[in-house]
Amino acid sequence: MSTSHKPATRSPVQLAALVVGLVFLLVGVLGFIPGITTNYGDLQFASHHSEAMLLGIFQVSILHNIVHLLFGIAGVTMARSWSGARAFLIVGGIIYLVLWLYGLLINQDSAANFVPFNTADNWLHLVLGVGMVALGVLLTRGRAAVTR
Repeated sequence: MSTSHKPATRSPVQLAALVVGLVFLLVGVLGFIPGITTNYGDLQFASHHSEAMLLGIFQVSILHNIVHLLFGIAGVTMARSWSGARAFLIVGGIIYLVLWLYGLLINQDSAANFVPFNTADNWLHLVLGVGMVALGVLLTRGRAAVTR
C-alpha cells in the first residue's frame, strides 16, 4: 500500500523568508571563519573595539554574528507558515531600519556601539530593512486582506 504525498508548496512570501533566513545563517557562520573575516584575531564578544571585518568591509563581533545566526533561525522557522514568513520579513525589516537609525545616531567610537556597527553596516541595514519590509508587503498584498 503506497501513499502518494504531494510535495508542500511554499508561497512566494514563505520562499522569500526562507532565502533571507538562509542568507542570515550563512553570514553568521562566515563571520566566524578566518580569512573571510579579516582581522579575525581581533574578534571580540562585543564593543566597538572588535576590529574583525566580514569580507574586509563589515565590522563584526561574536555578538553581531550570533544576532545574524538567530535572525537566520527565525527566518527559516517562520518561513514554515505564510503569516510567520510575512511577520519575519516585516518585523525583521523594521528591526533593521531601527538598527540603521541607531547606527547613524550613535558615536561609533563610544560604548553605545556595542554590537558593533560601521558605516558599511549602517547602509547595509538600511537596504536590508527596506528590502525585507518590501518583500513582506509586496508578496502578501492581495492575500492579507483575504485572510483577515
